[in-house]
Amino acid sequence: MLLHVSIPLSQFFSLPARHKLLLLKAWFLLGFFRAAVLCFPLKRLTLPLQHHAQAQPSAPLRENQQREAVAIGRLVAGAARVTPWQSLCLTQVLVVQRLLLKKNIPGQIYLGVRKGDQQVACPGTAATGLYAHAWLQSGDQIVNGGGGVEQFAVVSVYSWEAL
Repeated sequence: MLLHVSIPLSQFFSLPARHKLLLLKAWFLLGFFRAAVLCFPLKRLTLPLQHHAQAQPSAPLRENQQREAVAIGRLVAGAARVTPWQSLCLTQVLVVQRLLLKKNIPGQIYLGVRKGDQQVACPGTAATGLYAHAWLQSGDQIVNGGGGVEQFAVVSVYSWEAL
């Protein structure tokens, strides 16, 4: 059975070699973290991160770090669109965090909730009317999961520093 891929192969082959490799790595990590999200509590998945009750000031990034963080966020979002499993916001931000950490780029993961009738970002629990969303900020930009974050109340923040 062939999978339907929404990214044309010609577009993939036109990417720089390092982006092709990063896209493939992201695709496999999405599968790994999807399984981890299903099998382990969030507390265990975020164990190496610093937990904060509210947002902390973002560490400033050099221009090349900011560009790299944005590129990684976009590549992970692109890879998430072509996985045969659901690669929702939490899975994506965990992958982006891992890839940014390997590049020595600091950032923050935000977890938010909102009440409402319609879904904005990630599917929530329809029975409660609560919707959850995760997004990742590096430097002064949201690099993954940025759609509609202003509608969510931040309930938890996890950060990491550059090594």
